[in-house]
Amino acid sequence: MSESAKWYVIHTYSGYENKVAQTIMKVVENRKLHDLIHEVQVPTEMVMEMNEKNKMREVERKVFPGYVLVKMILTDDSWYVVRNTRGCTGFVGPGSKPVPLTEKEALALGINAGEKTASVEIKFKAGDKVKITAGPMEGMVGEVESIDAEAMTADVKVSMFGRDTTATLDITMLAVSDEY
Repeated sequence: MSESAKWYVIHTYSGYENKVAQTIMKVVENRKLHDLIHEVQVPTEMVMEMNEKNKMREVERKVFPGYVLVKMILTDDSWYVVRNTRGCTGFVGPGSKPVPLTEKEALALGINAGEKTASVEIKFKAGDKVKITAGPMEGMVGEVESIDAEAMTADVKVSMFGRDTTATLDITMLAVSDEY
């Protein structure tokens, strides 16, 4: 049955993304709808920002404020659960008719559209110098401290403002560096 489960995008009131995701999962749990609604995600990313004291700190930001991703089999029951969740304004699609993400769109968002797992070859190891190729630290060079292959992230130590700072970055944002 999970072959027909697809990713859909839900529009929510701004700031209600986490509450909508939690509410949907609670309803799934209470009504035993695990076979219809498989997963709910609020895509986030870690970014570096300057605080009031001019210090850099890593904060979690929503990638798509006002939107939640849900992997489900579209039926009247699953549509009703999502559509009648407080804070949810509807599905993304023409006339609020749910349109699933294509596999290419889902992979671009960093989620698996099907049961296939995208494999990425990790071309560096702890201790290697890497160049950051995307995000707010693009162009910086750092040293890999550790790699989490399951989460597809690496802890990279970079020098900012005269001190070393460790940032957890997506492996796809890193390339082996020839700068030392």
